[in-house]
Amino acid sequence: MQQQMNTQQPSVMPQPPQMISTKDALYFADMLSWNLLAMKKAHFFASQCQDKEVSAAIEKAGQMHQRHYQKILSHLQNTGRPKATMQ
Repeated sequence: MQQQMNTQQPSVMPQPPQMISTKDALYFADMLSWNLLAMKKAHFFASQCQDKEVSAAIEKAGQMHQRHYQKILSHLQNTGRPKATMQ
């Protein structure tokens, strides 16, 4: 018996929802915290590293986490929309 493959593309949300759940808001807060901590740790370890190439690579990783932090924050700072609702 041959299994059928599900070839449907996942649906893409054209607009963010008007409200997000408390669980979603907490997950956003966690993502911000994770990226902020990774950014701080990368900066610290890069400053402690003796090898300039390794230090540059660690700084680059820290900058990536900073970009992710800023991107998440910019998505959440959409004015005129409630940030969270109890569901």
